[in-house]
This record gives sequence, C-alpha cells and structure tokens, in this order.
Amino acid sequence: MIRAINVEEITKNIKEMCIEANHYLSPDMDAAMKRAEKEEKSPLGKQILGQLKENLKIASEETIPICQDTGMAVIFLEIGQDVHFEGGLLEDAVNEGVRQGYVDGYLRKSVVGDPLIRENTKDNTPAIIHTKIVSGDSVKIKVAPKGFGSENMSSVFMLKPAEGIEGVKNAVLTAVKDAGPNACPPMVVGVGIGGTFEKCALMAKEALTREIGEHSDIPYVKELEEELLTRINGLGIGPGGLGGTTTALAVNINTYPTHIAGLPVGVNICCHVNRHMVREI
Repeated sequence: MIRAINVEEITKNIKEMCIEANHYLSPDMDAAMKRAEKEEKSPLGKQILGQLKENLKIASEETIPICQDTGMAVIFLEIGQDVHFEGGLLEDAVNEGVRQGYVDGYLRKSVVGDPLIRENTKDNTPAIIHTKIVSGDSVKIKVAPKGFGSENMSSVFMLKPAEGIEGVKNAVLTAVKDAGPNACPPMVVGVGIGGTFEKCALMAKEALTREIGEHSDIPYVKELEEELLTRINGLGIGPGGLGGTTTALAVNINTYPTHIAGLPVGVNICCHVNRHMVREI
C-alpha cells in the first residue's frame, strides 16, 4: 500500500534536527566522551576532556551551539519505495528545513553559493543530500552538520589491490597523522573501502553516523575497526592535539564491492562532537 507523506513533514523534522544536532551531543557521543575522560591516562588529556565536557554542558543548558562552526548540513534519506511525497519537491523541502533551522535557530551560516566567487547564501543552503530507496513505507532521516576543520582533514586513497589490508591500515593512519590537532580530537574516523572514487568517500561520510560502539557485522571488518582504534590511540596525538591516549573515540568502516584493478579507500574524519541526529517518519 502506498503511503502519502506531505513534504512539510520533511521540512519540519529537518529544521528541528538541525537545531538539536548543533546544541546537544547525541547519546552515543555523550557516553563515549564520558568514558574517554575516565580512561584517559594523560593528566593534561584528562583535563582537556573535562573542559570539553564542561563546554558541552553549557551548550546544552544555555542553548548555545556546541561549536561556532555549525557546519554544512549533510542529509541522508532512506526512502521506502512505498512512499509517495505530496506538496512539492523533496529536495526543496529538505533545503527549506535547513534554511529554517539555521535562520530561526540563529546558527552560523557557512555556505557560499559558488566555490570561487564565495558569496554567502545567508541561510546555510544548499544542503548536501544523499538518497537511498529501500523497502517499506517510512522515511529515515539522518542529519549530520559537518564542520570543515575536520572535513578539510579527510582524504581519498586510490590504492593498488596488491597493497591489501596493510595498505588500508597505512592509509587510515596516514590520514589521522596528517590531521593531527586540526580535526579537534578526540575524533571519530569514518572509513569507506571499495566501490569507486566517489563511493568510498560517501561510505566514509555515512560511517560517521553509525552509533559509537556499534561495529560492522563482517568479522574481519570489526577486527580492523578495533585494531585501527588501538593504533590511532597509540599515536599520542590526544585530546585537543596536546598529547594523551585518546586520539579517537571510534573507527567505523563501511565496505562495498570494487573493480579488480582498484582498492579505493576514503577517510572522513569528524571532531569530538560528531553531530548526528536520526529520525524515522
């Protein structure tokens, strides 16, 4: 049976999610940050994590953005194939939700309409929108505002197949080392392995929306996530880049089939707030 959804519902939810994601840490990130503060070995690292926790507490209680860079809105939509949208175009509805969220929520507008002319659009649109058709009659919305301190530290590596899993490990570790303090650690590291140039980057970005502590259901990938997290935390970059045992809170890896001649690897790094909200309508 076809289910009709008015696009005003999409706009309303995305507006609310943009505001909430920029003011409140998601429950999984909150738990990860608290755990990191308890487990951090470096006194300075523990102090930095305590300061970050205090900042997040003030943001939540006083409804202040948790970071001055309120990001470019990245929206993932999983649309049931039995859904029929009414009342307008879906893309317009998404952008209207972002516009309302950033204007009415008094969030910083960081988007320029042309990458070289660089005139601000004044409402943080357009958003980056990714859609996927799935079974069912519901719509899952993921809103992930992405700041560019960490986004600028991300990379794509077009490896040779012979480089194998060791090449993948080296690529991820290289990206994290190059990022250093610039990605506002402790970071979350999203990794996409396989597909094509653009597919691995998209997988890495979506991996950041996975809950902290939830691993891939592919056994070797789960092991790789755990090994890389241990090795990253052994780099000594630490909270705020000032040294310590907590450089990353999680490494989330997504994989996809690829061509016999390639091994693409995307690494998308996010800062310690890793803003993401998920709703289903």
